[in-house]
Amino acid sequence: MRLRRIGIAVTLLLASAGCGVAGGETPSVSGKDRLVIGVSKDQPGLGFRDGYGTYKGFDIDVARDIARRLGAKHLTFKPLASAEREGALRDGDVDMVVASYSITPQRKTQVVFGGPYYVAHQDILVRGTDTTVRNVRDLRGKRLCQVTGSVSWRRVTEERKIDARLLPASTYGECLDDLTSGTVDAISTDDLILAGFAAQRGNQVRFVNAPFSDEKYGVGLRSGDIGGCEDVNKAITEMYQDGTAATLLKRWFGSTGLNVTTTVPQFEGCG
Repeated sequence: MRLRRIGIAVTLLLASAGCGVAGGETPSVSGKDRLVIGVSKDQPGLGFRDGYGTYKGFDIDVARDIARRLGAKHLTFKPLASAEREGALRDGDVDMVVASYSITPQRKTQVVFGGPYYVAHQDILVRGTDTTVRNVRDLRGKRLCQVTGSVSWRRVTEERKIDARLLPASTYGECLDDLTSGTVDAISTDDLILAGFAAQRGNQVRFVNAPFSDEKYGVGLRSGDIGGCEDVNKAITEMYQDGTAATLLKRWFGSTGLNVTTTVPQFEGCG
């Protein structure tokens, strides 16, 4: 009887383990007919939603192009704040994130990154009348916008030890309103984001044009989706090789005066 019980227990344990393996397989973006893509909704030039509810921008077009090359025919865009991206992937609310999502070691412990599909550079935006900020060191003592979930402010206060005064905001769109109203003195984040804001607000703001870091924009995927990551990298390579990337960069940033790179970025690897 005892041996029979042990046998039953072992059988149940193996069955349970087998179910765990099967149930634990990561859904892949590769070959899916429908994809839900997390994007930004308030970053002009990158990802924004117009008054008609249509999503536009470089990130949006990149997402569409990658999805097409993956075989998807139906796309849904879901707006996400910076702090929501990892959770949305983990919980299955979105299949991928294309939203000026900088690749960092800490984020790589939670999601898989395809790409980067572009390497931006962190810079600074101030009010148009402010001539006191010429580089990142001049942010000392200034009121700097701090977006929840973003790592950009850390590049200033932690990596470069600049003693700026941090004022929190939910999004960079909110930062822009705070800058023009005088609530904050500066926004520091990726130059593509700032170039879009500068083009939108004209003389109200000034683009400092003093880059001080590399920001690798990745395609965020669920942890474990290695096959999907490899297919995304293939899609990005094709996007640059056939001239699509150069066309999109010119479309969205050609009038801003920003120097953009049109060669394939060096990939991080999907491991």
